[in-house]
Amino acid sequence: MSEGSLFDRLGGRPTFEKVHKVFYDKIYEHPWLAPYFKGVDQKTIENQQTDFMISNMGGGRVYSGRFPKPAHQHMNISAELFEVRNCLLQDSLKECDIPQELAEQWLKIDYAFKHSLVKSGAHECVKRFFTDEILDFPKPSG
Repeated sequence: MSEGSLFDRLGGRPTFEKVHKVFYDKIYEHPWLAPYFKGVDQKTIENQQTDFMISNMGGGRVYSGRFPKPAHQHMNISAELFEVRNCLLQDSLKECDIPQELAEQWLKIDYAFKHSLVKSGAHECVKRFFTDEILDFPKPSG
């Protein structure tokens, strides 16, 4: 195993930016995931996710946003929806030629946040702001 943080072994910020661009391109095109991001600037969410993951992989404390649970408290994210997202992340890591060992470490860290995101139903959702809507979209048929 190479020395240094996972952040360093992945190649630093440019790698995270590349992966998150590919990843969010997939999400914004996905029939079930895309509605959760309607009205959200893709570049903004890419930057937030990049900063968040860098902070969790030894790249310094560059993330200053909300923690996953309060950031997603208004979204009904089922276990199945989380797994769809996870598959898109796996595909993105592969598409960006991330070595298998490093991809597995990335996915393990990402997967650790599942418990903060997944809910058993919309009844567990809470608005973050008075103007928020509860985001709950059915799985598209087909």
